[in-house]
Amino acid sequence: MITIVVLLSVVGLGTAYVVTQDNKTEPPNLPNPAEGVAESESESASITDVELQPLEHSLDEFDSLWLVVNKQRPIPLDYIPDDLRQVNVLGRQDKSASELSMRDDAATALEGLFAAAAQQGHELLLGSGYRDAELQNFYYTNYVNAYGQAEADKFSAKPGTSEHQIGLVADVSPASLNCYLETCFATTAEGKWLAANAHLHGFVVSYPEGKEAITGYQFEPWHIRFLGIDLATELYENGQTLEEYFDLVSG
Repeated sequence: MITIVVLLSVVGLGTAYVVTQDNKTEPPNLPNPAEGVAESESESASITDVELQPLEHSLDEFDSLWLVVNKQRPIPLDYIPDDLRQVNVLGRQDKSASELSMRDDAATALEGLFAAAAQQGHELLLGSGYRDAELQNFYYTNYVNAYGQAEADKFSAKPGTSEHQIGLVADVSPASLNCYLETCFATTAEGKWLAANAHLHGFVVSYPEGKEAITGYQFEPWHIRFLGIDLATELYENGQTLEEYFDLVSG
């Protein structure tokens, strides 16, 4: 495991992260952004055909499939799901086994989604799944250095605010890597199939087009989040984000 030592410095209105690497295995010594996060009153929200369970269907419990993570709802930097496993699908060869892992339920669902796509002639590739806070910090820092923080914040999450850390997210692309992590993925045959069928396997696009003011991120047609078939179908049919459905939209 690469350890990232983080120095904090103020850039504009936010925080930039300067990264160095050594051979230690301790987690990064970052402040915990989740301290003081209050429980949401929206936990009682339900969908008609799902019997809510306290852990499975909580918006705040870390192991819940419905855990909401975004810029306003961070999680501890040291959180690691306890049921991660490598997904048995085609993945980028330059990614680690850890990054090609997801929580067990999500991994099983993604395998089914990829198999269904293949039956329709669409070969998909897993580009990125689970990321711990160290890896997310590495990506975020590189984007800040390359594009500046204001621009990076439109498409990259700060450590502790990324859905990737909860192990329920997959960045998907055509196996050809055509339009890899680009909005043009939505215009490809694979992207169109994914948009129309992801919910049938329990996934939704977390950052849909036209919802930037709600999600805080630009349109990412490749970024799908596992919620289970019932809730995913509700969001798909209503054209809502997770934040809209549970009335967590700020302002």
